[in-house]
Amino acid sequence: MENSQLRGLLDGLELLEAPEELEQAEAPELLAALGALSRLRTSLDHWEPALIESARFRGLTWAQIAPALGLASRQAAERRYLRLKPQAADRPGTTREHRVDATRNLRSADRAVADWARGNAASLRQVAGLITALPRDSANRSAVNDAIDRVRAVLGSDDAAELVQPLADAARCLRATHPDLADQISTLTRATDKIRDADLARRTTPGGIET
Repeated sequence: MENSQLRGLLDGLELLEAPEELEQAEAPELLAALGALSRLRTSLDHWEPALIESARFRGLTWAQIAPALGLASRQAAERRYLRLKPQAADRPGTTREHRVDATRNLRSADRAVADWARGNAASLRQVAGLITALPRDSANRSAVNDAIDRVRAVLGSDDAAELVQPLADAARCLRATHPDLADQISTLTRATDKIRDADLARRTTPGGIET
């Protein structure tokens, strides 16, 4: 990241840490901060898979990598890596058939989680309601406020499946400030991880059903 980009990001962070300055910020400052944040997000999306690849090259297992990513299982860690770097499935030695199977497996797991979410919509919406009821200034941390906003944005959706990822993201942000609420969310996300893993195991175990 260039010095000018880093300066823009630091300026943006200063604004977020001082609500009174954020309210008084002028348009150029806000646009510069948003631009810096976008560039940082792009950089992070490149850095994370690169770090994962280095860890794998040095012999670390997916089970060891998963906790560092805040994930509950090795399958979840591998799925995250493939989502960040889908072209990894095209590495030498991977056949077209294997790539198709991997895509189908991910989609099947997503469908299984979505079906579960729709069947447990009441529980998901209840927890989401508790999150959106938190006052934005209670934690004085931008990450928490952003997590609350993301949950609020999808709470009104007719499809409860859209709550799954925002809730999982919120659990990580709320852990330090609202541990009890984070525990409630983690109970739900553990259920979705188990569903994903079970669906993947069903499809990859010899004799499993391909759909």
